[in-house]
Amino acid sequence: MTRTITPRLRTLVLLLLAVAGALFAGASPASAHAALTGSDPAQGVVVDRAPTQISVTFSEQVAMGDGALRVLDPKGKPVQSGKPANVSGTTYAVRLHAGLADGTYTVAYQVVSADSHPVAGAYTFSIGAPSATVVTGTGGAGGGVVGGLYSLGRYLSYAGFIVLTGGAAFVLACWRQGAGVRALQRLVVGGWLTLTAATLGLLLLRGSYTSSGKLGDVFDLDLLGQVLQTKTGAALVSRLLLLAAAALFVAVLFGAYARREEEEGGADEGVAAERRDLGFGLAIGGIVVAAGLAASWALAEHASTGLQPGIAMPVDIVHLLAVAGWFGGLTALLVALYRAPAGTPLGADAVHRFSRLAFGSVLALVATGVYQSWRQLGSWSAFTDTRYGQLLLVKLGLVAVMVGLAWISRRWTGRLAEPQQEEGAVAATPAAVPAVTAGAGGGEHVEKGAASTPAPEPTGTERPGTRDEAPVPATAATAGASEAEAPAETAAPADAARAAQLTRQRDAIDTARRKRLRDADPNRSGLRRSVLAEAGVAVVLLAVTTALTQTEPGRTEQEARAATAPAASSPADTSGALTLDIPFDTGGEKGLVRFDLDPARVGANEMHVYVQRPDGRPYDVPEVKVALTLKAKKIGPLPVAPEHITTGHWAASGVQVPLAGDWEVAVTVRTSDIDQVTVSKNAQIG
Repeated sequence: MTRTITPRLRTLVLLLLAVAGALFAGASPASAHAALTGSDPAQGVVVDRAPTQISVTFSEQVAMGDGALRVLDPKGKPVQSGKPANVSGTTYAVRLHAGLADGTYTVAYQVVSADSHPVAGAYTFSIGAPSATVVTGTGGAGGGVVGGLYSLGRYLSYAGFIVLTGGAAFVLACWRQGAGVRALQRLVVGGWLTLTAATLGLLLLRGSYTSSGKLGDVFDLDLLGQVLQTKTGAALVSRLLLLAAAALFVAVLFGAYARREEEEGGADEGVAAERRDLGFGLAIGGIVVAAGLAASWALAEHASTGLQPGIAMPVDIVHLLAVAGWFGGLTALLVALYRAPAGTPLGADAVHRFSRLAFGSVLALVATGVYQSWRQLGSWSAFTDTRYGQLLLVKLGLVAVMVGLAWISRRWTGRLAEPQQEEGAVAATPAAVPAVTAGAGGGEHVEKGAASTPAPEPTGTERPGTRDEAPVPATAATAGASEAEAPAETAAPADAARAAQLTRQRDAIDTARRKRLRDADPNRSGLRRSVLAEAGVAVVLLAVTTALTQTEPGRTEQEARAATAPAASSPADTSGALTLDIPFDTGGEKGLVRFDLDPARVGANEMHVYVQRPDGRPYDVPEVKVALTLKAKKIGPLPVAPEHITTGHWAASGVQVPLAGDWEVAVTVRTSDIDQVTVSKNAQIG
């Protein structure tokens, strides 16, 4: 009764905990990309006199190069003077030339956040009055071909680490005989090669990725030297050094350790103790190297900055090791099920051991994921209001599918035990059948066991022991002894070659029979299919994981939004300015219209309209129109055609408000030739 209920209870607990953990867990360590939280002059304002400097404030400290902060005049000419400097905390400033003319200026920034990700953006302010500007783009860090290659390198580095670490763990903890299986050896070595090549590629791409974004700068030695002086560069170099130690580990695992496993059957007590000591040493060394490789991510990326980095970094190391144990071990199990030779079958006990390893990995993922979610999201609304939360919901669905497939695999695993024992019994039968072979003098003798070496067949293709031969008289043999001595010596090498050929043929027949029996097992075939489906979902899940590591977490996105969003004004405000935030949906595109009117009084006013995407980025739509209506006095609609200033920004000066009252502000947004919508909101003006 216990044997039937316990696996089901464990499966139920695994399902519930994994789904609950995935609900909260992110793919990457918890923290944030840097986000712009303030500036002076502020975005979109019109100042009376030219400032002497501009300053920007980020959500965390950033790394700035000489050209990281630029100010461009309406014609696109730089007007900053000197290098940007850190003036206080997370605020950075750059001086401006004196005597700047009136018009709209663009502030462009391109920095590297403390979690190693490039952050670029721009905003505008005006001196005197808004004007047209020729500035349309402000750099390509983190995007383009280089950005795509860098993302691919990150994906391959994660995949290589998972296969290398998980595959080695599967061999040491679940199936020691797998150390001698060529397919598993190729898998683990392939993981090492993939991680090494990806790390070298990331090191070369890093300089261009965080600066110019040009493919031609990948082999720029000056940029490479700058990268080596950064935290990320040091982490990548450390990873390469640890991979050298990993190469030694792999060589011992598939060399000395594999040979000792092959000798297990006839080993004495001393050899067995030596084998256990070697396995223990490999386990300790492998854990140290794997933890060091995981730390190369934790020390340079999200976990190294933000809230509680001293706790977040160890948690991230455990998280990555758990992912490798589950996904990497699953990959090794799949290879063993499909490619293991018939002479070294994957037993049910090895599958059960991996099931326990995967269960422990999921528990670790749940524990670390709950903590990470607190740092990454900060609120339940971040699940739907931020891109990070939306990707996390996709991951939740994939994890739920994967856990469901794991439950099916566990059912097949439970049925695997009895057929595996029958297969072992059948496979042992041929080795116990006596082999009847012809002796050198034509007689017959019996050899038992697989280790026996049969004598050659006497002639042609006749099987030994099936041909009746008359015994040779002793007198004739004695009389012709001197004459038969030379032919016997000549036939000896041919007999040995024939014996070896027969041994190979018999082994091949036995191997083919065992393989047919193994492949005919419906339980093993069902396990193969379910594990293959799990691995397919894991590949997609790893892609979502990589995307999450490059996405600004929900907590920071919402905090940056709140810091940069101006509060709506009322008539009691001393400034008199009015700001309205109006969401829109054309049926195909969604976004937000921000309407600013200053000083929001009777007479002439300055009007600014900003169009943003749901994630807060500027949105350059084809057309924006505004109309003001005072229904109580039957005035309007008064059309206003604002002038396009820069990406996502339109402005108009001298907007006349004839009377004070509750005005309706209607904004028409056209996102394509056929898609447009008019949204409105009422506000007190004057």
